[in-house]
Amino acid sequence: MMKKRFIILALSIALLIAFAPALSVDAQAKDLDEILNYEITAEVNEDATVTLVYHIDWLVLDSTSEGPLAWVQIGIPNSHCLSCRGLSSVADFVSAPYNGSYARIDLDREYEAGETAVIEFEIVQDYMYQVDMLAEGETSYVFTPGWFDDIDVDNFTLRWKADKVSSQTPECIVEDSYLTWNRPLGRGERFTVTLTYPNDAYAFDLSKSIDLGGDDYDYDYDYDYDDYGGYGNDIGSAVGGVFGFVFIFIIITTLLTGSKLFSRSANFSGESGKKITRTKVEYYPVCQGCGSPRPDGANNCSYCGRSFIKSEEIIEEKDIPKEEKELRRQTSDGLYRYSTVPNTFMRVHVVNVPVVRSSGSAFRGGSSSRGGGHSSCAHSSCACACACACACAGGGRAGCTAKDFYNTGLKLKQLEKKCIRHGRG
Repeated sequence: MMKKRFIILALSIALLIAFAPALSVDAQAKDLDEILNYEITAEVNEDATVTLVYHIDWLVLDSTSEGPLAWVQIGIPNSHCLSCRGLSSVADFVSAPYNGSYARIDLDREYEAGETAVIEFEIVQDYMYQVDMLAEGETSYVFTPGWFDDIDVDNFTLRWKADKVSSQTPECIVEDSYLTWNRPLGRGERFTVTLTYPNDAYAFDLSKSIDLGGDDYDYDYDYDYDDYGGYGNDIGSAVGGVFGFVFIFIIITTLLTGSKLFSRSANFSGESGKKITRTKVEYYPVCQGCGSPRPDGANNCSYCGRSFIKSEEIIEEKDIPKEEKELRRQTSDGLYRYSTVPNTFMRVHVVNVPVVRSSGSAFRGGSSSRGGGHSSCAHSSCACACACACACAGGGRAGCTAKDFYNTGLKLKQLEKKCIRHGRG
């Protein structure tokens, strides 16, 4: 009994050490800021470019954990930004494109907790349309405004000049000759609109197609540490690394010793079995954002990024209809089509687990898995390692401005200096 308690205690300590930093980062990142209003006004120009005017009321909730708010980056449609300018005194300097598909806004001063920065700027954007994309004779614009992974948007409004528009999705209202969408946006929530025009409405270029952006950064980590007193930080990091290594060695030794005791008490046979998870997945036949048909095997629309998945439900083998004989036979990872239900598949995920031969009241072992993923840094949720584009997914604070959450040992000024050398500043 004492051995079991020792093993459980050791495992608990190891898990606590492993997950405490991540939990701490998440807790600190949740309530730094709040966006009271996020408004975009769009108008198509005669050359088919789009003038986008942004207005953001950015409330600082916490200026201690990450420091005051000094600059932000906002997601823009793609890197084909032809011009940019600030429209408010708060937007002291505006640079776009920045780090690919972003606009960087340097504020006129540092904003502390309780203060609101009213940010306004304008960009002229290209490569937002594609001729004959959805239907012959029509040109389509697809626009997903930059979103914020760690910030709630209390009120989001998109206004698009209604002149010459033949159709749009989703539904909207018309106010003062503008198609208008209005709603709150949660953390990381995206909103996509699609608008179609007759091919002769503007000077559309047949050679141009919609560019959804991309994470085409070639970071160079050859930083000049001596410029910023980096050697002192290196010594501190080295000392911390030695202590960390010793501590990890002790934990691993404890776990290895404990695993032998655990193996004997749980009577592992050395064999493994399969744990099969079956998920019933129903897809929309066409994208609910832009109307594009779903290609075989696709989970997300290649045009607007919206998910094709209508519903997901974990099922047991007994829940599979008797007539679906092929589905009942599937015991390997993969996506298998229902023959009797359109646009519906069964996703099979298999995990190998050790087989336990229990004897008497021996402690029973188990297995669990945990995982997750992120898509590209350009317009999606991601955890960047404090490089030049920390605030992925359309925008946010200036990334890791005060704390090096990912232990890179790099200073933001070093990163900015290197970025400027490569023309990203």
